[in-house]
Amino acid sequence: MRGRRPATVSPGTPALNRAPPAPAWLSTIAKGEWRRACRILMEERRTLTAADLPTLAAYCAAVAQVQEATQILAREGLTFSGPQGPKRHPAVGIRHDGMTQVRQLGGELGLTPMSRSRPGLRSDDDPENTSGLDL
Repeated sequence: MRGRRPATVSPGTPALNRAPPAPAWLSTIAKGEWRRACRILMEERRTLTAADLPTLAAYCAAVAQVQEATQILAREGLTFSGPQGPKRHPAVGIRHDGMTQVRQLGGELGLTPMSRSRPGLRSDDDPENTSGLDL
């Protein structure tokens, strides 16, 4: 990229102090994941902002999708008999897609092992945060 770098980094939206309620459209399983993820992102990482809520909702929906597809596969098996012989159960692909979404969205939120190795937000009273910026 061309041009000058800014002298300072503009801070983003502030981290939330209280967990917002889960969106009503999320399933019961997804709402449970919402509560679990909010606790991690707010208490441990201190990185959850209002701008992250749509990504968090999509992550929770994907987690629920993986769980539901896994339950279907446990009940019905990985294959079924079609007119031309055995075929892969559609829930196998649904589960795979959900796992991909969980990995990608979880990484963006800081919920994967690799993303947890990145530094989180520091509190304003952190003595190591001398710049005044949360990087």
